[in-house]
Amino acid sequence: MLFKLNENQITLEAAIMELVLCVEQRGSTDVGRNVGGALSTIEDNLEFVTLGIAELMGLKR
Repeated sequence: MLFKLNENQITLEAAIMELVLCVEQRGSTDVGRNVGGALSTIEDNLEFVTLGIAELMGLKR
């Protein structure tokens, strides 16, 4: 389950980035910047979330 949560986070990040690119191409650069900032936070936290999930998975075994 933990692996799937991590996989979902990565997949959602990629999907949202695709939407940001589409929105920016249509001229909504403000929206693109705002969502890009949120994605930056997700990306910054990804390593910590991944390490935490790996640790939890190790404790489960």
